[in-house]
Formats: sequence, C-alpha cells, structure tokens
Amino acid sequence: MRQKILVTGGGGYIGSHCVVELIEAGYHPVVIDNFSNAVREGDVPESLRRIEKFLKTQIEFHELDLLDKPGLEKIFKKHSFYAVMHFAGLKAVGESVEQPLRYYRVNLTGTINLLEVMQSHGVRNLVFSSSATVYGDPQKLPIDEQHPVGGCTNPYGKTKYFIEEMIRDQCTAEKDWNAVLLRYFNPIGAHISGQIGEDPQGIPNNLLPYVAQVAVGRRKHLNVFGNDYSTPDGTGVRDYIHVVDLAKGHIAAVRKLKDNCGCKVYNLGTGTGYSVLQMVNAMEKASGRKISYQIAPRRSGDVASCYADPTLAEKELGWKTFFFLITQVRICGAGNPRIPQDSVMEHSLKTG
Repeated sequence: MRQKILVTGGGGYIGSHCVVELIEAGYHPVVIDNFSNAVREGDVPESLRRIEKFLKTQIEFHELDLLDKPGLEKIFKKHSFYAVMHFAGLKAVGESVEQPLRYYRVNLTGTINLLEVMQSHGVRNLVFSSSATVYGDPQKLPIDEQHPVGGCTNPYGKTKYFIEEMIRDQCTAEKDWNAVLLRYFNPIGAHISGQIGEDPQGIPNNLLPYVAQVAVGRRKHLNVFGNDYSTPDGTGVRDYIHVVDLAKGHIAAVRKLKDNCGCKVYNLGTGTGYSVLQMVNAMEKASGRKISYQIAPRRSGDVASCYADPTLAEKELGWKTFFFLITQVRICGAGNPRIPQDSVMEHSLKTG
C-alpha cells in the first residue's frame, strides 16, 4: 500500500505543487486546507480539482483549520499516516508586522495542535515548511544552515523560528521523532501543465504574481519598496527558486525521514540572487509587456539581500535545482528533452 502523507495547507501554491510530486512519487496524500489562500471550487480547492484532471486521479480533501483540534483528531483517527507535510499558516511579511497577534495565534497555536495530535496518534515523521526569514538580516552571503537564526525582522519570521524550536525540542524529548525543516528562499513559477500556479487571494504579497497582474493589466503599477539598499541597483535582492524544484525538495525530505534522521535543517534555494528590477526586466522580456513601477518607501521587516548556499541539501538529500534564471529571463530546465529549450517555462513567469 502507498504510504499516506497528511498535507496541511495542501490547496495553496506550494502545497498543491507538493501534492503533485507526492502522487508522482507513489505516495498517497490526504489534504486539509481552510481556504484562507486557496480558490474554492465547490467543496474543494480549485488547484486540487485541476490536479485530479491532469493526473487522472482522486485526492482526498477535508476542509479544516488547524485551530480546530477536535476536527484534526477525527482525521488522524480515520487514517494511519506515515508522515505530515506542514504548510498551513499565514505567510505575508508586511501583514505580520501590522497584525502580529493574529500571526502568532494562527501559526503557533495551529502547529501546537498538530504536534499534539501527531503525538497522541503515534505519527512521528514531519516535514516543515520553514523560511529563510529565520536568518533575519544576513551576517554573511550566501547563507548556509550554520548562519545564526532568531534575529528575525518581522513576526512572520519569528513564527517560523519559534515553530522550528518547538519541533527541535520535541525531537530531543522523544528520540523516535524525525523532522526535516526546509528553509525556503523565494518560490516562483508554475507547473509545466499550466494548470496550477500562484494565484493569491486579494492583493499579492509576493513580487512575481504582482508583476504578472501588472503585465496583464489587472493592476496599474508595481510598488518597488526601497531603491536605496546596498545592492547593485538599490532594490532588494532575493533567491528565486522554481516551485517545482521546491516541491521535489520535499520528496527528498520525506525519503530522508526513513533514515531515522532526528531533526535536520536544509536550505532550499538556487544560490543566486536577483534584484527586484532585474525581475521586472525579466518579466518584460518574457511577456513582451511594459511593467510600470513606482518607487515606494522601504517596508518594515525587509532586508537588503538574501540568497542561499544550498550545498548541504545537495550533499545529504541528493537534491539540487533543475530550473534556473538567465538574463533573457526565461526559467529554464537543464537538459530536459520534454521542454523546448528556447521557450521553456515562460508560462511560469506569466502566471506565477
């Protein structure tokens, strides 16, 4: 029988792409989501409906908020899970600065409920969706996993750091627990099918979906938050990783759990940073559209530059990025015969 994996927040952008990779890797995902950032199609996220169609499969879904602990108990009583992939949570830096208590309540309380229910049902394997925000303002670049953590510049990052600490403590207290903490850098792009991608509810908090909405005329212009950072063009520099690469990193993490690995931490990034204006220029070339932008004041909680040293993930997980960004700003797949190399993944920039 296929191993069952509970996927919290599996209707969202990253979660849905991981559901695809789980299915293709032979696992049986069971998805829960509260629709806080997933488009509804009837009683199911639209992303899951689309996955069912292009993979010709069925996905078990339950509408559930992690703050609903009794509801979570029912799911664990129904299934025998091998592991949990935990994505569910609020994730906007700027919003977290404005609404810190909401972020602490949702992200921390929801995770405590999940860990307690896992404990009571004997589920000891976890892959956690963490973030490079735990590093705070980088002391060195590129950032490896030995970089100090905890000096977070915003409440969102603090919730990720606190959750990491809770998981570490649990793995220390109960030696049969195994957890892989994946520190994401900046996911972008979409599945090659073109059926799923990043389509946030309301005003996008991430750069690429906002730029895409400007390109198609849904929004008049992009606000570039700060052009006076110590970077080549004054705008923030980030490590943009393709979401499919990110999802494949989660499959590698699930396989790592089989080694009874204890608590492990890995960066998931490309190792290269690009500025906001470089990405705007990239979208203009990929879409053939002019992207209007205005310089706005810096956002509270942002840092100048942040990009990964992904060496450890390659060494211990056997994982590395397949897609990369080039100056013509297509997101390219190296050596994949299924993808035309002259036009590859332009759709990701248009939709993602």
